[in-house]
Amino acid sequence: MTPYRLHASLGYNLSLAARLQERRLDEALKTLDLTRTTWCILLAVGNEGLTQPSDIATFVGIDRTATSRALRTMETAGLIEREAGRRDRRTTTVSLTDLGVQRIAQGTPYAVQNNALMRKKLGKDDYAHLVTLLERLTEGESAGLSVF
Repeated sequence: MTPYRLHASLGYNLSLAARLQERRLDEALKTLDLTRTTWCILLAVGNEGLTQPSDIATFVGIDRTATSRALRTMETAGLIEREAGRRDRRTTTVSLTDLGVQRIAQGTPYAVQNNALMRKKLGKDDYAHLVTLLERLTEGESAGLSVF
């Protein structure tokens, strides 16, 4: 039987590449008092127009409990506002504050630069091909999986 070679495995190399990119982004986001989770939630609300916690959770790839916890923290930090539904008090609508909008503007260059570093290592064609392959590998698999 051929021995399993960890450093030659797809999973190991995918994880390593993801951790490298995440670590760079995490360090940059810390300067804005953001985490990757709060950053992704800001993007979900500000760039994607999502307002319902369940939609935000699905978009970010975290469960509803983690989303609720993050939204509470973000509200306390002044990044978002939550408003109970007018007809159904059980529903909540999330919106960005001016500070939340400002943090997206400040964090976007960090995220773009971080992505550009990986893209530059691969070149345009290889990068596009890799994204296509990763989408194929994850197609239909993300539902219910926590990304963080």
